[in-house]
Order: sequence, then structure tokens, then C-alpha cells
Amino acid sequence: MPNHRPLFPEQRGTRDLPRIGLKHHLFFTASSALTLMLLYSLLRLALLIYNREQIGNTTLLALVEAFFNGLRFDLRLTVFACMPLLLVLPSSRAITRARPLFRYWLILFASLTLFLGLIELDFYREFNQRLNSLVFQYLKEDPRTVASMLWHGFPVARYLLVWFAASCLLAWIFTRLDRLTRPRPRYFTSWWRSASPRLPVRLLLFLLCVFLATLAARGTLRQGPPLRWGDAFTTDSIFANQLGLNGTLTLIDAAKSLMSSQRDKIWKSELPPSEALALTREMLLTGQDVLVEKEHAALLRDYTPPAKSALPVRNVVVILMESFAGKHVGILGGQGNITPHFDKLAAGGLLFTRFFANGTHTHQGTFATLACFPNLPGFEYLMQTPEGAHDFSGLPQVLGARGMDDLYVYNGDFAWDNQSGFFGRQGVRNFIGRFDYKNPVFFDPTWGVSDQDMFDRAAEELIRRSAAKPLYAILQTLSNHTPFALPEKLPVEPVTGFGNLSPHLTAMRYSDWALGRFFEKIRNTPFFSETLFVVVGDHGFGSGEQLTEMNLARFNVPLLLIAPGIQEKFGKTRDTVGTQLDVIPTVLGRLGGTTRHQCWGRDLLNLPAEDAGFGIIKPSGSDQTVAIVSGSKILVQSQSKALKTYTYQLWTAPQENALKDDPQEKEL
Repeated sequence: MPNHRPLFPEQRGTRDLPRIGLKHHLFFTASSALTLMLLYSLLRLALLIYNREQIGNTTLLALVEAFFNGLRFDLRLTVFACMPLLLVLPSSRAITRARPLFRYWLILFASLTLFLGLIELDFYREFNQRLNSLVFQYLKEDPRTVASMLWHGFPVARYLLVWFAASCLLAWIFTRLDRLTRPRPRYFTSWWRSASPRLPVRLLLFLLCVFLATLAARGTLRQGPPLRWGDAFTTDSIFANQLGLNGTLTLIDAAKSLMSSQRDKIWKSELPPSEALALTREMLLTGQDVLVEKEHAALLRDYTPPAKSALPVRNVVVILMESFAGKHVGILGGQGNITPHFDKLAAGGLLFTRFFANGTHTHQGTFATLACFPNLPGFEYLMQTPEGAHDFSGLPQVLGARGMDDLYVYNGDFAWDNQSGFFGRQGVRNFIGRFDYKNPVFFDPTWGVSDQDMFDRAAEELIRRSAAKPLYAILQTLSNHTPFALPEKLPVEPVTGFGNLSPHLTAMRYSDWALGRFFEKIRNTPFFSETLFVVVGDHGFGSGEQLTEMNLARFNVPLLLIAPGIQEKFGKTRDTVGTQLDVIPTVLGRLGGTTRHQCWGRDLLNLPAEDAGFGIIKPSGSDQTVAIVSGSKILVQSQSKALKTYTYQLWTAPQENALKDDPQEKEL
């Protein structure tokens, strides 16, 4: 029979298996480390090419610096992968016997990190962030819905095929390295006896390698903490700074933060509690606020707006528009005629042009708008945690106390984000979700019915219910969300000319059409003439070059108030800065009367003339960038902890201008 050469060396008999010398083991370790480093650099290059629309004005020098920074983070991850190979250096027997395990370990590690790198291509395009705690948040949600969203919204089959093929290539590479770094049997005896170091020498070499590996893993020679996120933020380009990170490491950091028993200490307190409390009250309280139980409650107060600022309305309808980015709203300067119906509605209402979401995810946008509570680091998913069981000064509390009926209409399943559990606990009783529609025009297996179906049902319910008693309602859209499943026969022209954003903008145009259709249905009813409508985006989305480290495209959303007499009292537009935290106090000001609440916002239409408004915003997930916006200025504290102040201009001609020695910076 022909000689059969085994595929792997360990498949030979034990007598034929030569011991692996120290030199060969170090060669295998070094070559494996170089392979991993090359893999991570290629993944970084793929991320750059796949998201090249983010490059904008980023210079070649900044991109080169990003790749250099990336090598430091990649080396840190590579050391973790190779550490098992270094720990066996004192034992020649362990080196030989464990070689198969090392090879399998490296193949597995490389394949897993390759998988994360492929995921990150679209994750970054969607969120403009490296892998973070949002990954775990999606894993905690309904698996069927998440799987459907991913399958229909992204090229999953293509990614799996690439991953499988690349993993096979990696397996071949590590197997080849294994063979090339084994001694040949005929040279083994003399080499081993003459060149194998004695145990003391091995121990010294072991300590030296561990010392060098520790330095490489730290990534820095400074005293104090090892390499951190902020060490990648060395250029003026946000994209280049993000590019310098390693997605696997950012995901590990996010997991450590989530598992920490002190997640509320992710950001250390910088002020004594008494000073922080005084400053918070100074920022939020106005002349119409009277504190209640101020020794026990930070912001509990009675708010009495001027009688002249009230409007003749008895109902309130808050419409949360999914991914309604201000950058693409026509009346705010957006191109492509994406929102003609919203633009028409804005002509008859009051539009806030400098309004921002408090986070970059629906959960935070919903919570800030309807519960009037900020996006806190370490507690960003309050609707799903025990802390969310508290009574917030949200829409259900402040308007339910006035004896108003309630209604929450949504395309999807209220189990998502625990919406039914949270808002039911807060006082909402009437929910209409994806399983409450009969014969919908369109039903998406991932999310539910279309925006058209949601608005049609909402119009019927609002007209019918408001005849009996005043009510407040929450209408939440969903069609403008990955995978952008829309009716086969679209009532609008598909958007073209925006590259990979075209499907997203088509969904946004469809949502805009459904919004306009809703108002046409109710415009001539008594309900319309006695209702305050609040139309607001839950968050924006990444599109093109980022504006400041905070990436304002993901935060700027329109806020539109529609009510009888609103333009006569307040005009057509306001440049006052505000966030979703200001929605409920602004609603209370239009209803009039005294209301007791503890909102973390203000009535934007009852501020002093010299008050330009302010908003504090941060990304969802574990990104620790934070900013305060006031008037035409924004101060950003990035992950490098460096403070930068800019003047900014939004979407008619978007731009940022860094300021040096700005007199307002200390105040901000």
C-alpha cells in the first residue's frame, strides 16, 4: 500500500513525534502573532473601505496615524491570544504535547475575531461606533425578531460564506506554520541535546517573554492605566480616531462594564454632591418653578406657566418618528425631497431647528421623551431594569393626573424593550400593537405592520376615544428601521442617488408620506382643532462625514408643535436649543395650570429672552463621549477626555469650527 502521510504531525505514533525545541516554539509563537496582526490590519482596511463615505476631509496622514494607533490595540489583543503559548516555556514536554491545542486555539481565536470584524462593517455604518454594549442589548431582545431583522436587513449569507472561507484559510495558515516550526526527526537528537537550554535559562527566558508581553499588552510605558479608548483619539478626524480602535477589545470592555457590580461608577463623580445638586437646579429651574420637599427630592417642583402661554387644547398626541434625522428633513436643509409632507406640516406649526435626541437608540429616545429622564451611563436601558420600576414624571403621570384618557399605538410588539411592562407600570392602559391589526395593508415578519396601518388605526381610535373625554396619545412609527420592509407597491418614488443610504431614505420618505396621510384624515375633524400635536424623531442615523466628535447627524432631529393659535403666539420657528427631555415641560406649558413634576427638562417656550437653551447628549452604548450644546456652540468631552469647544452649523451648510480660549468654555 502507498505511504500515507498524516495531515497533522500529532497523528503519527508517539515514538515518531520529536520534541519541539524552544527555538521552534518561539518561531511558531512569533509567526502566529504576525499572522494575527496582519489579519486585524486587513479588517481595519476593510472597515475603512466599507465606510469610505465617512472619510470626508480626513487627511492621508490622519489615516496613517489611525493605522499606527490600531497596531497598538491589535498588539494588545494578539498578546492575549498568544499568552497560553508563552506560559508553557519552562517545560519542553508541555510545549510538545500542547502544540495541537495551541494550533486549535489560535484557529478558533482568529476565526472568532474575524467574525466580529465582519459584523463590525455594518455595525459601524449603522451606529458610527465600534462594537459596544449595543451588541449585548440586541442579544437580550427577542431572538426571533433580532434574527429576522439581521437576515432581511443585512447580507448575512454573504458574510457567513466569507467567514467560512477565510476561517478555512486561517486554519491552513496555522497548520502550515505548525509544520514549518517543528524540528525534523533526523536532526532532532543532536539539536536537542546540544542546544536545548537548561531549566534556569528557560525560566529566565520565560520571565523575559512574559515581561515583554505585559509591556505589549499595556500598550504604553506610562504609569497608571494601560492602553485606553482615548489613546486612539489623537487626530482631528472622528472617523480616523474610531478606526484606530479594535472592535474586539471595545466589545470586551463593554462586557466588563455590564458585568461590573459598580456600573454606575463608569464615569467618576467630579463634583461634591451638594455642588452638583445646586448646579443642576440652577440649570433647570425657572422663575415659574417652586421646589417641593427640596431636602429629599432633587427636582420635584410645582410648575405654573404664565396664563398667556397656554393654548386652547384638551388633547395631546406625541408622535415618535423612527430614525427621523434632521439632516434629511427638507425644511431644515435636507436634500432629495425626502420629507415633503413634514415640510408642509411645519409651515403651519412651530418648528425647533436646534433640537437633539438624548441618545442614538430608540430606547433612550423613547425614555427621554416620554419619561423625561436622561440617558445615564451604566443605566441606559431603564425600561428593562429594576431601576425602571420607579415612578417617573412622564406623560402618563403628569397627564393621567389631569384625568385624561390614554392610548399607545405602535407597529410592533410591545414586548420589545419591555415597553408594555414599563409604560403599563407608569399608567398607560390602552395599547395597540402588531397583533391588534386586522387585514393590514402590509405586515413585516420582523417588526409588524406598516406606518400606514399604524396611522390609519390611530386616526380611528383618536377620533372615537376623544369624543368621550380628553386624552393623550403616543404614536410610534417603525417602518424606517432596518430591514426597511415596505409595501410592495410604494405610494412614493424610491430614493436614488444616495448610495447605500438610498433604501434608508426611501423608508424615511414612506414614513413621511404616512405621517402626511394621517393629518389629512383628521384635519377636518373636531379632534384636530382641539389637540396639541408633538412630532419628534427618536434619533437620527449616521450618514456621511461626522460633525464634531459627537456626530450631530445622529442626534439632530426635528421637533414640530402643531396646535390652534401656536404660530400667532410663538412664531413659525425657534432656534432655542433643546432635547427630548424638554418635550413634556413644553407640553405642560401649553396646557396651562399648575403641575407637580420632576422632569429633567424645561419649557422651551417660557425661557428668558437671553436664554439660548441647552442640551446634554451622549451616544447610546458604552461610548463615553459627552457634550453640552448651548446656542450655536457645543463643548465635547471625548474619550480622550480632552475638552473641545466648537461653533456648529446644521444642515443647510453643515460645518464645525474649533474655538481656542473661548470665554464660554469654562461655563459650559
